[in-house]
Amino acid sequence: MLLPGGGLGMNPSMDDMNLIQAQRHLVRDIGEEIDLEIGPGDDDPSFANTPLLGGPSEEPSAEEQDESKQMSMGSQLPDADQDILKAQPAKRKKKVVKRWREEWADTYKWAYVDVKEGTARIFCSVCKEYGRKHRRNPYGNEGSRNMQMSALEEHNNSLLHKEALRLQMASKDKIVVDKPIYVKALMSKTAGSIIEAALKRDPHEVEFIQAVQEAVHALERVIAKNSRYVSIMERLLEPERMIIFRVPWVDDRGETHVNRGFRVQFNQALGPCRGGIRFHSKMNLSVSKFLGFQQTLKNALSPYKLGGAAGGSDFDPKGKSDNEIMRFCQSFMNEIYRYFGTDKDLPSEEMGVGIREMGYLFGQYRRLAGNFQGSFTGPRIFWSGSSLRTEATAYGLVFFARLILAELNKDIKGLRCAVSGFGKIAMHVLEKLVAVGALPITVSDSKGFLVDEDGFDYMKISFLRDLKAQQRSLRDYSKTYARSKYYDEAKPWNERCDVAIPCGSQNEIDQADAINLVNSGCRILVEGSNMPCTPEAVDVLKKANVIIAPAMAAGAGGVVAGEIELNHECNVMHWSPEDFESKLQEAMKQTFNRALKAANDFGYQKESPEALLHGAVISAFLAIAQAMTDQGCV
Repeated sequence: MLLPGGGLGMNPSMDDMNLIQAQRHLVRDIGEEIDLEIGPGDDDPSFANTPLLGGPSEEPSAEEQDESKQMSMGSQLPDADQDILKAQPAKRKKKVVKRWREEWADTYKWAYVDVKEGTARIFCSVCKEYGRKHRRNPYGNEGSRNMQMSALEEHNNSLLHKEALRLQMASKDKIVVDKPIYVKALMSKTAGSIIEAALKRDPHEVEFIQAVQEAVHALERVIAKNSRYVSIMERLLEPERMIIFRVPWVDDRGETHVNRGFRVQFNQALGPCRGGIRFHSKMNLSVSKFLGFQQTLKNALSPYKLGGAAGGSDFDPKGKSDNEIMRFCQSFMNEIYRYFGTDKDLPSEEMGVGIREMGYLFGQYRRLAGNFQGSFTGPRIFWSGSSLRTEATAYGLVFFARLILAELNKDIKGLRCAVSGFGKIAMHVLEKLVAVGALPITVSDSKGFLVDEDGFDYMKISFLRDLKAQQRSLRDYSKTYARSKYYDEAKPWNERCDVAIPCGSQNEIDQADAINLVNSGCRILVEGSNMPCTPEAVDVLKKANVIIAPAMAAGAGGVVAGEIELNHECNVMHWSPEDFESKLQEAMKQTFNRALKAANDFGYQKESPEALLHGAVISAFLAIAQAMTDQGCV
């Protein structure tokens, strides 16, 4: 299947694409020749005379005109002559020099090169965009539906489409374009030097560089007041320990697989590390560092002063059996257990890791460590623990939104809330929004989003959970509830809403999504996932005075719940839901007030969209910087 194309065709100059925007890019094997096997009669001869949408508008070359004439003459020859032509070799080879961008498009008017998600790919000019059906009649004929579908089938089997696919596959290993790194303009050269040093040291770690830029941008006024913070920030940006290891495991068929494991213990100046474990196919060192850096700031901002860490593996638990997941978790823990412990580092749930995975991880840890420490946050096996551990992060997001609204003298009751994601955090956010009287209207998965104009209630949320448990699509929801609709290959940010709570993954809201959010009436965005907005999206939201509650502040509920679990009082008694919610609300209020105070101390008014965004980073950084100063150069 063709990958998505970002544009309708090739721009002859291609300068407008501006692929290099302060990013590095690498192109391999440019100019290498590709053998194209072109067989006469495999394509419709009339197609050569039909202008293709999205392709260049140049005239066909003389060679192409000659080939077209030969093909048309062949159709007029007597049957005997046509038999002679058929007896000739079925295919001939044509050497074509593989060029970059416009050269390819000039040679093949039915194909063009575009970049999607940072990678260059070749697309069929007729097919256009991924996820959309081919045009019913790519040849321009008018007629019945049967005629149109016949033309569609003919196109799919044509040489044009097949060669576009072949060129795309041939280019996959030839062209590598790194993801663009968007560099923000900074007021201070001193602050800019921190980012420059990070770019020089880790030029390919896009997610980590993005997180660093956000933090440094928020700390500009702090650094301007005290230049010694520059060296502290540079030291903070280098993790104390990075562990990369292989994770071999055996599937149910007896076949051996190997994945890569990561654990980044970022900073322990304030205390032992706490941080999540993520199992996802796109997990890498850059993502581990960005998550660890943000977790360090989140833990420093919370009422419990702790160090930060993060990690996981590029293992994808989807489609795996319980036994396969158990064997992988045990192999993962075989290497990493020596770095875990109550006074060292304790993991918690993250994307792809739930109660089941945490149980397997803890079981192997207990076996290897030789002692029982009910200290892994998340699993509910048989030791005491807080009754709302899994819900804590999601409930904290809703409590934080209420605190923002209270500052504006508004109530959350009746407000339309757009939520993304379909995981445990998103589902618990829906549940709590209903409990406080709000109107949640959307959820989303990797293939599209679902909107219910009547809003979700407890019965509908229960139905959504059943769909997830049965691994069914969100599309099935609309078959039961007529007022709902599922949109393919789309995001929920153009739906009318007052509050947005993204709970998917990093960078799920880009510049276009941010514009849609502003136009849809959104005035508060609460980050339910780590770094859900691209830098361009943040700029759009700030200019539109949309209040952004950063994940390091709004998502502190999970940190609070984890520390309550480790508290001796919690281990000897079972907290009631009411008691736990009361303690969680108090902790979220402390976090909210700490962020606002830090923002006010450095000249950000509480009505400003930057107040919480910058205040959270400032408060967390100052706490870590003081501890690092007190402990010397370690």
